[in-house]
Amino acid sequence: MRQKGISLNIRPVNPEEEDIADDHVATSADTPMREDAFNMDDEEKIDLIEKHFREIMNVLGLDLTDDSLNGTPRRVAKMYVKEVFSGLNPKNRPHARLFENKYNYDQMLVEKDITFYSHCEHHFVPIYGKVHVAYFSSGKVIGLSKINRIVQYFSKRPQVQERLTVQIGKEMQRVLQTEDVGVVIDANHMCVASRGVGDTNSKTGTAYFSGKFKDENIKREFLNYINSK
Repeated sequence: MRQKGISLNIRPVNPEEEDIADDHVATSADTPMREDAFNMDDEEKIDLIEKHFREIMNVLGLDLTDDSLNGTPRRVAKMYVKEVFSGLNPKNRPHARLFENKYNYDQMLVEKDITFYSHCEHHFVPIYGKVHVAYFSSGKVIGLSKINRIVQYFSKRPQVQERLTVQIGKEMQRVLQTEDVGVVIDANHMCVASRGVGDTNSKTGTAYFSGKFKDENIKREFLNYINSK
């Protein structure tokens, strides 16, 4: 199996870095990626991940000759590359076609309660919840489904919620050619609920407001709408 010059620089994690992970601190608004991240194709990545995940299961003492477990390493590898982390690959970035705002709609447009599933980059366990997106047209609009696709694209990668919020907001600005964008995310973090403090009731909220959404009245209108039943 070819690895095309991939170099895996692995170093021990010091206690301070473990604290960063527990406190859910993001180090950048961009997803941290190596320059050679796409030197391998998807099938090569699946083969390697399968091999390494099989070893993890062996270390844990699982019997991989069991019919229920034997196919798990391959299933996990395909899931990582093709599904839950497919948003790492820029070739999967949704193409959002712009349309003229011929009906001259000049009010806020809101797409609320967009369900998303992501994974915490510190423990690789699920983050899930709702994303609410709003914008004012600068003369262009996009199909509503494209907003959902933008959310899904940035969700399908190892994430922290703060970064996810910013990435969705900035992509909406770029695609729509407008500064007037608002994003709110309410999410559950399984790294909080299923490990560590074990709090199953708490949720995390983040927001991104730019352009007109920095005006308190417009911000309040947006928040009131997404909180209404």
